[in-house]
Amino acid sequence: MVITSTVTHPDEQRESLCSTFASRYVRDPIPRFKMPENSTPKDAAYQIINDELMLDGTPRLNLASFVTTWMEPECEKLIMASLNKNYVDMDEYPVTTELQNRCVNIIANLFHAPINEDETAVGVGTVGSSEAIMLAGLAFKRKWQTKRKAEGKPYDKPNIVTGANVQVCWEKFARYFEVELKEVKLTDGYYVMDPVKAVEMVDENTICVAAILGSTMTGEFEDVKLLNELLTKKNSETGWDTPIHVDAASGGFIAPFLYPDLEWDFRLPLVKSINVSGHKYGLVYPGVGWVVWRSKDDLPDELVFHINYLGSDQPTFTLNFSKGSSQIIAQYYQFIRLGFEGYKKIMENCMENTRILKERLERTGRFNIISKDIGVPLLAFSLKDNSQHTVFEISDQLRKFGWIVPAYTMPPDAEHVAVLRVVIREDFSRSLAERLAHDIEKAVKLLDILPSALSTRAAHVTAITSETSEKDKKSALEIQKEVALYWKRLVDGKKLGAC
Repeated sequence: MVITSTVTHPDEQRESLCSTFASRYVRDPIPRFKMPENSTPKDAAYQIINDELMLDGTPRLNLASFVTTWMEPECEKLIMASLNKNYVDMDEYPVTTELQNRCVNIIANLFHAPINEDETAVGVGTVGSSEAIMLAGLAFKRKWQTKRKAEGKPYDKPNIVTGANVQVCWEKFARYFEVELKEVKLTDGYYVMDPVKAVEMVDENTICVAAILGSTMTGEFEDVKLLNELLTKKNSETGWDTPIHVDAASGGFIAPFLYPDLEWDFRLPLVKSINVSGHKYGLVYPGVGWVVWRSKDDLPDELVFHINYLGSDQPTFTLNFSKGSSQIIAQYYQFIRLGFEGYKKIMENCMENTRILKERLERTGRFNIISKDIGVPLLAFSLKDNSQHTVFEISDQLRKFGWIVPAYTMPPDAEHVAVLRVVIREDFSRSLAERLAHDIEKAVKLLDILPSALSTRAAHVTAITSETSEKDKKSALEIQKEVALYWKRLVDGKKLGAC
């Protein structure tokens, strides 16, 4: 007996499999709101998801985000090798725990924490600066409550003083943990917290003043040194001991390397805790953040839990329990791989590319540069003439070239100012800076020949104004604010992102 067989090439088998499944997929789509009844071949499942993900933006062209989008292959290998390690299992993964402690010590020393060489810094790794801020805020609230109870005073109305330019995670903390958020309003040309106004708002119920090292809106550093001086004076006059927290999510890995003489960290006595995002200029993929305290006295013991059901007594102070180890390991890789010299060179290169883009935009004569030269490497800019077109239209035009450049209005009381913002990261090269500048110029020239989308809106506003009495007529500034609000609503889904 002769047995014959037909051998099919693996690629042909795979193509046939995917083709067969694809036809079934068209007739019977995978439910979006419940699990499919039947299993799906792994190749087909991969292809379906991969095809949908192609519609996402390109991470390296996402200039809205501060988050790292490139790492070395060697580090990616370490990440992949540790994806199945649960960081909370400290007894099972003691080396990973040790790497986290080393990272905390490195960051604490970078921020000039007053610790001896043989002492361990007080801090913890988090999933981002949002969690880090929650933990720091809870420490301030608990210390304030404990003191007020001991003094026999009310402790039910804590507040935090900060600028209106804070990231949304501060609003989350205030709402979730029942703390009043007292915001210093912004003014035209000054888009960060004014230390003088902030200290004026401090009262006996203020658990801390939060300063931002690297505003989300403009990248500018707030004057923490002046805040420390003014708050020290007020504490002396009132007998209070209101502390400072520094939200260094964006600027914490910038200032030590580019502005080493700038005093913003634990060199200032009232700074009790600092958070920083490892997944921003710490140069690690999301999500990892860090919070460090000045000393053990600044972290109440009652907030630290001890567990033993994983093999030994383990202290834990986090909002979540299980989390991956890979980002902790990746952070340590970057610290020993780059060292101080490497980080300094990368940040200098980011600032140089920011300067190049700034000069190109200034040469057009069409933009006002809102961001400052000292701060996070980003460029925030507005249109000099927004009577015909807006920054929101430019943002939409740039998407046609593949760029994601956010447009937004400033926080209160500067909502009438609308800007574009470009975040310069490690993987944003000089050639990309030149290309972006070229595409921005093309977008503006294209809008110049298109009819103004504002004309209809402005005519509508004018018609309403003409119907009112003389005393009710809107000023030019009010009309500008209304137009900005109109465009803000159109792009309401485009929120500023990750912490």
